[in-house]
Amino acid sequence: MKSLTDIVTAFAKGITHSRVSLLGAMIVTVVFPFLLGAILYDIIWHITNTYVAAFIYMMLGPAFIGGLIMVFLGLFFFKGKEEVRLFTLEYLRDYFTDPSKFNKLRKLVFFAVFLTCVNIFIMGLLAYRGYHYMESNAFCGQFCHTVMIPEYTAYQNSPHSRVGCVDCHIGSGADWFVKSKISGARQLLAVALDTYPRPIQVPVHGLRPASDTCEECHRPEKFSGNRLAVIDKFEEDEANTHVKNVLLMKIGSAGDRTTSPHGIHWHVAKENRITYKSAGWDRTVIPEVTMHRADGTKIVYRTPDAEEVLAAAGNDVHERTMDCIDCHNRPTHIYLPADKAIDRKILEGHIPQELPYIKKKAMEVVQGDFASHAEARSAIATELNTWYKKNYPDLIAANPALLERAIAGVQAAYVENVFPDMNLGWGTYTNHIAHTEDFDFTVGCLRCHNDMHEAETGEVISMDCNTCHTVLAEGEHKPEVLRKLGFY
Repeated sequence: MKSLTDIVTAFAKGITHSRVSLLGAMIVTVVFPFLLGAILYDIIWHITNTYVAAFIYMMLGPAFIGGLIMVFLGLFFFKGKEEVRLFTLEYLRDYFTDPSKFNKLRKLVFFAVFLTCVNIFIMGLLAYRGYHYMESNAFCGQFCHTVMIPEYTAYQNSPHSRVGCVDCHIGSGADWFVKSKISGARQLLAVALDTYPRPIQVPVHGLRPASDTCEECHRPEKFSGNRLAVIDKFEEDEANTHVKNVLLMKIGSAGDRTTSPHGIHWHVAKENRITYKSAGWDRTVIPEVTMHRADGTKIVYRTPDAEEVLAAAGNDVHERTMDCIDCHNRPTHIYLPADKAIDRKILEGHIPQELPYIKKKAMEVVQGDFASHAEARSAIATELNTWYKKNYPDLIAANPALLERAIAGVQAAYVENVFPDMNLGWGTYTNHIAHTEDFDFTVGCLRCHNDMHEAETGEVISMDCNTCHTVLAEGEHKPEVLRKLGFY
């Protein structure tokens, strides 16, 4: 009766008589200890370097599985001159039908089961950790470094920085997971071939509906009422005067706890489904808006040149049902314009307000044409150092740390919002949550609320500012309304 040693010997002999199996066995032997150790380390202590994790799960893992497949194929389909009888169908049939030989077969079965269990254990760990790695924020934001670093930087500075990338971009469900991986494979190919757009084209079409992602946390139908919005700004004078705009935002509700939808969130009420047609990929030119009522009737609002604009767009006309993303189009990947970026750094204390004319000088230096972040940092430091040491030498000599802090803050404002490698400058991406001060009809609310979209009944989509908010103070230093509310 053959012993277990005989079976192992025959197995090894079979591998040596197949070049395919031999190569596969060599790969498995080399990869196995490193792969197992790395996976266990990742489970216990976590691997933070995304490129090390990529090497483990995207190179070692497939290599291990590929080696096992090669061993199998070599034993059964690419055998050498010597027959490996222990692994042929005839051998197994003979031992299953002959009771006297079954004891020999048991050892073979036990050995095969043992190897199978070991492989299943390793592949299970690999699949589990590999899945979580490819769903991680580090993989999404850092693996394709040049392409995604702007989005990842903006994400880390956003209100949603603790929400996983996949929670918004994919959500739950196997179908969207598969779609995302197919899309990811296409994007990875574009990165490998250097054919990706610079900057990334937005909006991203084909995202999961906001009702499946945003509304998992945010409920627009819950009553919200009005909200006080205080917008901090700094003037470009010597004192960098701190002024405020105060708005009473009519957030409203999409229904539920109110008698009817009202306010800003009226737009996403189920009773008033709104669709629109945009002329172009970017959804900035909207010639036609349709409101669908709950009773089945609808009202179509069109601009005077709607037919011409839509005809000129041809196949680039996109019809869409309005949801959260049409206004909150940059809920996470927020790139601030230069003035707001500098204002924020002053407000946060990263740029000292007491440094004379810092708002004015910062605005001048950050809007230069720089080829890289390194060039921008150097130019910002040089220009600010030169100007302040010339115009305020005593102040800088007495407090050099003041200028150092200002330079670091201005540099941070630039590198967090401008990325020359991706052709992403100030104002490249438009935020539609509000409107511009110059009333640009391709931005924000004014794409539709411009008094130009008219129905056959003569009704127009209003441009009245009081529809969405009431201005309580504008550009005031210590506004009276805030004093009355106890802010001062």
